[in-house]
Amino acid sequence: MNKQGLVDVVHGKLGGTKSSAEAVVDSIIEAIVSSLKNGEEVSIAGLGIFSAKMRKARTARNPKTGEPVQVPAMKVPKFRAAKVLKEAVR
Repeated sequence: MNKQGLVDVVHGKLGGTKSSAEAVVDSIIEAIVSSLKNGEEVSIAGLGIFSAKMRKARTARNPKTGEPVQVPAMKVPKFRAAKVLKEAVR
């Protein structure tokens, strides 16, 4: 499923126009991204926890040349699935 699939599901549940359903999906995504940018966790019951984690600086290798390359420290998104989601997928 992709974003358009989510829009179709929201449109099916709420009715109205597809553009209003897309606005709902966009606002949810924007709220999650905004919270992660601010260093907050987003916990959705039955789905999981979105968080931002700091990855430390490291030395990687350029696959073309084999030269070592410094990768700076950066924030990366992280998702921990809820127990309910894990059991549902099994």
